Amino acid sequence: MSLTVLALNCTLKPDGASSTQRILELALGEFPDDCEREIVRVAALDLKPGVSSDEGDGDDWPALRRKIDACDILLIGTPIWLGQPSSVAKRVLERMDAFLDEADDQNRTPAYGKVAAIAVVGNEDGAHHVSAEIGQALFDVGFTIAAGGPTYWVGEAMGSVNFIDLDQVPETTAKTNRMLARNAAHLAGLLKRHAYPGY
Repeated sequence: MSLTVLALNCTLKPDGASSTQRILELALGEFPDDCEREIVRVAALDLKPGVSSDEGDGDDWPALRRKIDACDILLIGTPIWLGQPSSVAKRVLERMDAFLDEADDQNRTPAYGKVAAIAVVGNEDGAHHVSAEIGQALFDVGFTIAAGGPTYWVGEAMGSVNFIDLDQVPETTAKTNRMLARNAAHLAGLLKRHAYPGY
């Protein structure tokens, strides 16, 4: 069964080298060959502040929202800044708040039946906190997260090495990438065949 995987790179940089891009590329490479994959660099877009599905002229969210609506698996990648998800990631989550007002007559939001996954990079710590923040928000709007949790890499405490600086990907991160992709694809296939019943 063909699945569509949309990865959102929530680095603060609109272009150029990105540790978040690197971990997303590695994770996407672990999905089955018949999956359609796309990475969107969110900082290159103009997402207006707000909690609706369209904040008016110049808002790039509606186009991104259409991609989210069309995907089976949403992979959110973020760096860690001051122990927090990036402001870009938080903007994406804020805009998804609109899902709560768009439930169908069975109380299913647009995210029901979609699988979400999380990738986090940082040069010291905070991966568990950041993935918990993002994961809870995704749960709130209706996404399902597969077993195994997020993939992440962080450097040593008070260090300055970034993921893109590594000559070799640590086996623990590579293994987690594989588990994320396989579990997310498995769950997305199940949900595509057997939708949540609603209530």
